[in-house]
Amino acid sequence: MTVTIADIERARTLLEGHIKRTPILQSPGISAQLGLSVYLKAENLQRAGSFKVRGALNKIHSLTDDEKARGVIAASAGNHAQGVALAASSLGIRSVICMPEGAPISKLEATQNYGAQVVLHGDTYDDAYQKALELQAEHGYTFMHGFDDPYTIAGQGTVALEILEDLPEVKTVVAPIGGGGLMAGVALAVKSRRPDVRVVGVQASGAPAVFLSQQQGKLVATDSVHTIADGIAIKQPGELCWQIIREHVDDIVLVEEEEIAQSILYLLERAKVIVEGAGAVGMAALLGDKIADVEGPVCVVLSGGNIDVNIISRIIERGLVKAGRYIRLSTFVPDRPGGLQQLLATVAQAGANVIDVHHERWLSKVSIGEVEINLSLETRNARHVDEILAVLKARGYRVWIIPPYRPSEW
Repeated sequence: MTVTIADIERARTLLEGHIKRTPILQSPGISAQLGLSVYLKAENLQRAGSFKVRGALNKIHSLTDDEKARGVIAASAGNHAQGVALAASSLGIRSVICMPEGAPISKLEATQNYGAQVVLHGDTYDDAYQKALELQAEHGYTFMHGFDDPYTIAGQGTVALEILEDLPEVKTVVAPIGGGGLMAGVALAVKSRRPDVRVVGVQASGAPAVFLSQQQGKLVATDSVHTIADGIAIKQPGELCWQIIREHVDDIVLVEEEEIAQSILYLLERAKVIVEGAGAVGMAALLGDKIADVEGPVCVVLSGGNIDVNIISRIIERGLVKAGRYIRLSTFVPDRPGGLQQLLATVAQAGANVIDVHHERWLSKVSIGEVEINLSLETRNARHVDEILAVLKARGYRVWIIPPYRPSEW
């Protein structure tokens, strides 16, 4: 199997009128903070919420009438599922999608709403992939690979053609890597048209197969994956993808889970865009100074925006805690009228806003005649938190900060 720039050009012609030409956004605040001209290719605004619809549509249009009649099947953690479901339903083709059992509910429901039959199986993409192969053999479906397919790669490569046309002065293109379809298509298109442009791929440290492959000089797989960036949580990249990446990608870097979470919040606050974990890794690499000697203008591909609202909520709370704008603390007050009121008055005098109050008198650590009080407070910054704690301790309260997250949560 091979992919050429001509394949990508043909894919663009075929996709015209079927997909959005997503905008390239610039945030002066982001550029000023990084001291670098930064642009964002907003594939989170694409149909079905990610770049995946490009490859899915290009692939499904390549099928014969017989293949279309048998229906299609795919395996996906979410975005490819939606792309295939949308592409298939637009042509009246039956689609079956195998997804990991832990796939985000928002992606699962969106896939069903696009008309696909969803089969949940296993813990990872790779488990769902094996199930899809079984069902394909059993029912004769046509398999729609999420990344290791020349038509899929060519479709994804149209992202880069738009970048080069809309931002001709670009010096560096940064994109996420999971199975490798997007990175392969982008790198092939960029290097074919502008070999002087640097191409950098980003992986989550909890799913580093392509990074490890680059380090070892051969295609390798990981035993497991663990990352909030579920769209790139792949144990083994595609062979065709790897061949193209090895030849055309200049650098591959890793970002940590905390950096991904911070990047999601950063883009929400600074650029007013919502991205999922996979869509945030490129910005995480810039914010974490992971790309050596980066030259601008830089275009970061925000690959998707299909993030579960519960994850957003956790990330926002976590970000507020890190910035000192939210705190949970525990203390004890006398178990008599006015005890809680006096505590809350002290907190108010310190300038904090009380979000939530919970009291507990039955735990073994609570002495008779005392009540444990847990407070959630809105604060201004980390220095304000220190001031509140100092005021409480000065009034005789024993205070403990309650950790809002356990390390295992990411």
